[in-house]
Amino acid sequence: MAAEGPVQDRPEVRIDRSDVGRRVSVRRLSGFADDHRPVFRDVIGVLTSWDDGGLTVEPKAGGPVSFDERLLVAGKPVPLFPARRAPLPRTGPAELQRIAARGWPAVEREPLGEWTLRASAGFTRRANSVQALGDPGMPLDRALTTAREWYAARGLPAWVEVTTPGTPEALRAELDRLGAAYAPTLVRVAGLAPLSRLGDRAGRDRVRLARTASSDWMSLYRRVSGDPAVEEAARAVVHGGPSVWFATVHDGYGCQAEGDGTPPVLAIGRCVVDGPWACFSAVEVAPWARRRGLATAVMAVLAARAAEEGATGAYLQVEADNAGAIALYDGLGFTTSHTYHYALLPQG
Repeated sequence: MAAEGPVQDRPEVRIDRSDVGRRVSVRRLSGFADDHRPVFRDVIGVLTSWDDGGLTVEPKAGGPVSFDERLLVAGKPVPLFPARRAPLPRTGPAELQRIAARGWPAVEREPLGEWTLRASAGFTRRANSVQALGDPGMPLDRALTTAREWYAARGLPAWVEVTTPGTPEALRAELDRLGAAYAPTLVRVAGLAPLSRLGDRAGRDRVRLARTASSDWMSLYRRVSGDPAVEEAARAVVHGGPSVWFATVHDGYGCQAEGDGTPPVLAIGRCVVDGPWACFSAVEVAPWARRRGLATAVMAVLAARAAEEGATGAYLQVEADNAGAIALYDGLGFTTSHTYHYALLPQG
């Protein structure tokens, strides 16, 4: 026995397909007891889909809950998860770098002792560099030669991620001897609870969450090129990680592009939840939509979802010369945990 009447005629159902991507509370008919009384079950989480096959809601744990639309008895949007303040996780630079690697996993990975060689068709240095943490299991000069040859075989430059502490102390001297060029990157951290409360409710209500990046989301992500191999690698990397969420703000709540071809997506962001830490990346705002608080809204909604899954700390990585991004993250309460460097090995 299903709920009677079409969804739109059920007074307790105060959600529709435009609410996909929002946090909701729903009640569904799950069966009948021995005395034939109906049994209902409730679930709170992100409404990730609603199509002809039914609805899917992702609670904070336990996997997605899917059911037929005809079983929907009640539903309504609910506020973001009320994250509680908590101290930042006690994690050193080396371990945070390892967590970051899981949150931005390369397409191809190969161990070199305790190091990891990473390649992704050239899509971002993070996914195309040696993570030089620990002992490579061979002399440093030989390890760097092995790395250079590994990347050369893939038509890629050889970047080495140098983290202090974590990277062997002698590695920097060896890189200097080889004439490596360095590019510094800041790792910024912040508490999730304050971040989840930033911005205004109207802005946060415009943000929609999804488990996959739509073509519109990818269209606003500026790091993607027109090279099919790079685009394929980009999609694999951004979808990798323990628990990945994509945030999107649509112009007109998902309306189609206007006749002039203006993209309907105004802002995007990505978050990966990994235990107590949430990684933020790919926060982009369309040039014509800046200074409206959209980046803040995206960060707040992603932070609330990460907190719902049990995370308490946020981190992100930003190039040291990106003054605009650093100023944004300063305003959101981020501080610098540590700095690491990408060292470009000269060609042999």
